[in-house]
Amino acid sequence: MSDELEKREKNKKAEQKEEKQKQEPHNENRRERRKRIRKQRKGRIRLIPIWLRLIIIIFLAAASLVAGLVVGYGIIGDGHPADALKVETWQHIVNIVTEGTEKN
Repeated sequence: MSDELEKREKNKKAEQKEEKQKQEPHNENRRERRKRIRKQRKGRIRLIPIWLRLIIIIFLAAASLVAGLVVGYGIIGDGHPADALKVETWQHIVNIVTEGTEKN
């Protein structure tokens, strides 16, 4: 019986060694992952800096506002699209809106 126990222990040890060898590449991957995560935590170089992103967003918002004015006044309304960008048009609209109010 002792021979059988020794064989079982040897088989268990051999199986454990095989499992460790199978896990070694996994450990390598884990180490590489840790290195990559550390590099990411240190910071990254952005393709477009934050200040430029803000400028782009402000520009796109202004462009969409102008496009909405042109479409709303010129295409949906009965005016000419170019009239939506004139100061006189907006002064006239403000005068119509504030016509019944009194200034103190």
